[in-house]
Amino acid sequence: MTPPDAPVAPTPRPSRLPPHGGTLIRNVRRLDPSSGSDSIGDVAFRDGVIVDAAGGDFAEVIDGSGHWLLPGVVDLCARTREPGATQKGTMRSETHAALAAGITAICLPPDTRPVIDSTAMVNRVNRIAKAAAGTYVHMLGALTKGLDGEALAEISALKAAGCVGVSNGLTPMASALVARRALEYAASLGMTVHVVPLDAALANNGCAHEGAVATRLGLAPIPVAAEAVAMRQWISLVEDTGARIHFGRLSSARGVELLASAKRRGLPVTADVAAHQLFLSEHDLEGFNAMAHVLPPLRARADRDALRAAVGSGLIDAICSDHQPHEVDAKTNPLPLTEPGISAVDTLLPLSLRLVHDGLLSPLALAERLSAASSRILGLPAASLAPGAKADLCLVDPTNDWRLTPATINSVGRNTPFIGERFEGRAVRVWRG
Repeated sequence: MTPPDAPVAPTPRPSRLPPHGGTLIRNVRRLDPSSGSDSIGDVAFRDGVIVDAAGGDFAEVIDGSGHWLLPGVVDLCARTREPGATQKGTMRSETHAALAAGITAICLPPDTRPVIDSTAMVNRVNRIAKAAAGTYVHMLGALTKGLDGEALAEISALKAAGCVGVSNGLTPMASALVARRALEYAASLGMTVHVVPLDAALANNGCAHEGAVATRLGLAPIPVAAEAVAMRQWISLVEDTGARIHFGRLSSARGVELLASAKRRGLPVTADVAAHQLFLSEHDLEGFNAMAHVLPPLRARADRDALRAAVGSGLIDAICSDHQPHEVDAKTNPLPLTEPGISAVDTLLPLSLRLVHDGLLSPLALAERLSAASSRILGLPAASLAPGAKADLCLVDPTNDWRLTPATINSVGRNTPFIGERFEGRAVRVWRG
């Protein structure tokens, strides 16, 4: 471990190797969630595919002693801001920032501008992502046209174009009837509906958790009921339709309880939590800290602890970044007028590694929450280190001591409340296929 005032190591960059020489990583701790294996050994890959480590010579041999190798992180929610708001970030800047941080695939919500509600938009985003040549970019299609919550989008066409699920983002559905019809349509196609459970009427354009901090600071509150009411309605509709739902960005203990109840009854529901919700609480808004302004809001410490316990037990399936880069002006107004969101791809893996250092997750469980579970939710091939699997890999130094500064953030967005904090562990080499 480096001393506290030592210079920070250069930010890791995606490896670019000769196309046929191949790479052998020796004596590395292999974390393979697909097989449940945690062992020391060798891993090799050639031409983008994992091969038998005993299978001949390799152009590059890496000593992996003291390092962990896991499948590349799959981020269930990251906005690149392109198309639509390129002053905040671009497909190139944000997918390369994600790749440098160990993330080999991201899932893009449909709330781009224009909205991803047609095959033309899916194709456009695919062209932009291909030209950017960063992480793989998967997309959620819009559940309703224009995300207006009323007329259903052409979900079958969006699936045929390559969307891995559908969502209405933070925009409410016009009625429970429209929501039910949307679930029936998605279920008939085997599509997962991704829901951010936040009742718009109860949220009432608030900006902070309904609690002591919001009261003291005079901030418009968002009660826990906003999450609970939305979850109850969607769970009731799942009971009627059998549709698969993924609850994204849970924020409360009550939400955890509802998720547990639904899973106990065998309903086809999964959930994720943004990494920042596992470490921050409403108290981080003190001083009107706009960097901690997020939706859903940071809640009470008891909610944070319930979320951490649910991640530790596996009740919450996955951890995501909820990456939302902003330009400086978006966070410089009085807090209620600032735009919510954190620039988070740079800290997804380091924050998750804290859960390992805190004893909440084992290294293998970390790989499950960041890679395997996310892949299953999106219907992607299993995250694996077995021969024949795609070589989407992340080499982690779990003891690398470093500090997050504006200079060490690869994203265009510098809007994060974790500036100045020290982290133990980061991605040091990343390979995407």
